[in-house]
Amino acid sequence: MYIRSYARGLFGVRLVQIVLMMLASVFGAAPVAAQESSASHEDHAGQDMSQIAREASGTSWLPDESPMFAVHTASGPWLLMFHENAFVQYLNESGPRGGDQLGSINWIMGMAQRIVGSGRLGLRAMLSTEPASIRGCGYPDLLASGEQCDGQKIHDQQHPHDLFMELAGFYTAPIGRALHWQVYGGPTGEPALGPVAYPHRLSAMPNPLAPITHHWLDSTHVSFGVVTGGIYGAKWKAETSAFNGREPDEHRTDFDFGALDSVSGRVWFLPTGRVALQISAGHLKEAEVDEAGTSRTDVNRITASATYHMPYGPAGMWASTVAWGRNSEADHASNAFLVETAVNPNHRDVWFGRFEITGKTAHDLALPGDEAFTVSKIQGGYTRYFSAWRGFQPGLGAGLSLGIVPESLKSTYGSRANPGVALYMTLRPAVMPAEGRGAAAAGAGAMVMVQTSLDPARLTCSKPVDRDTAAKTVYEGKTYYFCSEADRDRFLTDPKMSLSMMPAK
Repeated sequence: MYIRSYARGLFGVRLVQIVLMMLASVFGAAPVAAQESSASHEDHAGQDMSQIAREASGTSWLPDESPMFAVHTASGPWLLMFHENAFVQYLNESGPRGGDQLGSINWIMGMAQRIVGSGRLGLRAMLSTEPASIRGCGYPDLLASGEQCDGQKIHDQQHPHDLFMELAGFYTAPIGRALHWQVYGGPTGEPALGPVAYPHRLSAMPNPLAPITHHWLDSTHVSFGVVTGGIYGAKWKAETSAFNGREPDEHRTDFDFGALDSVSGRVWFLPTGRVALQISAGHLKEAEVDEAGTSRTDVNRITASATYHMPYGPAGMWASTVAWGRNSEADHASNAFLVETAVNPNHRDVWFGRFEITGKTAHDLALPGDEAFTVSKIQGGYTRYFSAWRGFQPGLGAGLSLGIVPESLKSTYGSRANPGVALYMTLRPAVMPAEGRGAAAAGAGAMVMVQTSLDPARLTCSKPVDRDTAAKTVYEGKTYYFCSEADRDRFLTDPKMSLSMMPAK
């Protein structure tokens, strides 16, 4: 059994390597600092390029002060970005409902953006080899629940992601000086519901395990069919989606299309560059199989979350997320609460922790009866990342967990508190900080993302500027305007970099 699971884990890792090499050959995968773009003088009027740093899964937002773990390059008018997070892990969860497994949890994402007309067009593809690198119905994750496999409710395991996690595109354009509209959609994507999905949260990035509150907060991040429209300003966004809210089946390599008869709405507010707040609600049509296992039931979901990013150490970040979710079905409702954090003082030593408490029914845990239980889980761990090579950073880490159940479940789980352990190797892109304190600390290798324009009236700043008062500089015979003197100074640290990322005419 161990030989077979080991082989499957290596197979998944090999698939990741193959995809990495294919993308590297297409994109010339090297940090954008080494590239010069022929798009340096494309029209970039009216673009709120500061939004790129905050963009996360789907149309969700992170705080503006968010380092970007990505490889970037430019090809003509296209800005190309590559993200990934891959683990080769051994997991052991104790107790009668626990288990152990060697496998690979992973995802890879390619993005391409360019100016089209007065707006910005973006294309995304996000894939996972977990259908091949995670055996059976999922990997051990005590007290996790959600979806079905082989006609049974998945419990105490986290199901593997689908091969096609996202195939979507977006277009965003200005309405006025401080207002933009956006449309997003595709055959696989994420509707406007919940916080940033956990694979994309900085507070969750070093932790290989999915939260046990996943199906109360962000489980719709893989939806087979979604269309989202919204408007946003400098510090807020309001958006709504029509999507297929049915859970994917256990066949992870196909498309589980359905009617776009689920709806959601979400509001974002970023009061400062370090904070992102959201509240959302959705009606998920036929989302889950009912307790009798014969038909599907609707779910009404409400979520609220706060994410805080604080610069920490000489070039690091302390990222934390607090989230609450509530699922209401025809005959019952349950709540979930999550707190997670990751402290990263130098992008090499990362400590992480997570606490969750949620209500789960006997049906959620594949038990007889209709009783509801309050369960919780505590996790903590450490990852040591090593020197980057060609833009990627390998690491080694370990985590400990403790699944806690009420007295009434003691006989089922063997104990009220069941420990677990995770040992893993990991690979991610090296950090390329966005503008701000992190970029200055990172030095010449930092990605300089500064909004600039030859016409100050076309800048989308939080406070409008005019030609007489705007910060400006002359570069290669042209006068460039900025939202602030700090932006101008960042631009001057590497003008070619900034113009290749945010071309101006």
